[in-house]
Amino acid sequence: MFAICIEASHVKGMGHLFRMLNFVNYLNKQDEQYIFFINNDEKTKQILEEKNIKYEVVDLFDISSGWESQLIQKYKIKYWLNDRLDTDEQHAQGVKKQDVRLITFDDLGSGSAYSDINICGLFFKNENIQGSKILKGIKYLILNSDIDLCKRERAHIENVLITLGGSDTYGVTVKVLRLLKKYNIKATLHVGPSFMHKQELEAELTDNYKLISFIPSLVEEFSKYDLAITGGGITPFEANASGLPCLIIANETFEIQNGQYLDSLGSSKFIGYYESIDESIFNNLSDIQIEKMSALGMKKLDTNAMRRIYKEIKNYE
Repeated sequence: MFAICIEASHVKGMGHLFRMLNFVNYLNKQDEQYIFFINNDEKTKQILEEKNIKYEVVDLFDISSGWESQLIQKYKIKYWLNDRLDTDEQHAQGVKKQDVRLITFDDLGSGSAYSDINICGLFFKNENIQGSKILKGIKYLILNSDIDLCKRERAHIENVLITLGGSDTYGVTVKVLRLLKKYNIKATLHVGPSFMHKQELEAELTDNYKLISFIPSLVEEFSKYDLAITGGGITPFEANASGLPCLIIANETFEIQNGQYLDSLGSSKFIGYYESIDESIFNNLSDIQIEKMSALGMKKLDTNAMRRIYKEIKNYE
């Protein structure tokens, strides 16, 4: 039995939830049982209920009551997966004293030192990563397996997509739209349900720009476009794996290394932090070697991380 422990919200982001939803899709294929332990967030509960996934709401900041031990015994948990980034030492000890395997994701918290496996798919530099076993690099970056159904190589740029995160905290979508208008580049703009700058964005729209939201699958939407302008989270990795090159703008400082990494692979161009975007690339998009970038993305990124991670968990001694 797997326990999936996450913290997610429409404010902090739903990335942890979506990553684990991808992983449990793989667990389903292996006939594994699992339950989610989540913070009290209505959107998270709604998504899990729509997918008929079992969950319990817990106080993730309670480090003294021993709730971990109670749930481990209740559900006969064997593997505890923490997708929270900052596992606390007391919480980790509460899990480990029940002789359960503790697996963490991208975790730099004080409790990560107690993890049996710390999986760091997005760490490319020598961060202070702790754990009995560390799995590092894009081989262990969980990507949506639907990508394999939507792959295609791009040869030229006709259709451009802008997608800069569910909430787009800093209104970068509006800033990019103004740049595209300046250089007369048509595009489709995708915003999430928590987008906070809709009125400002709609004031800038013209007939050259289509606004979309509430799409069932962003991965499927990728297949309609030849170039995407994205943030520096998981989105450009999934886009590149499907053959869609990106111009990456870091919305947060920790996204800078992601953009730089994909730039080094040749599958995307990193055009800066959102406060200082290098707009020179918009002057002539035809200079982008779109066919080469598309091929490199599909060659260097794959969706096999879930299989690799599952194998490592089951074989861990």
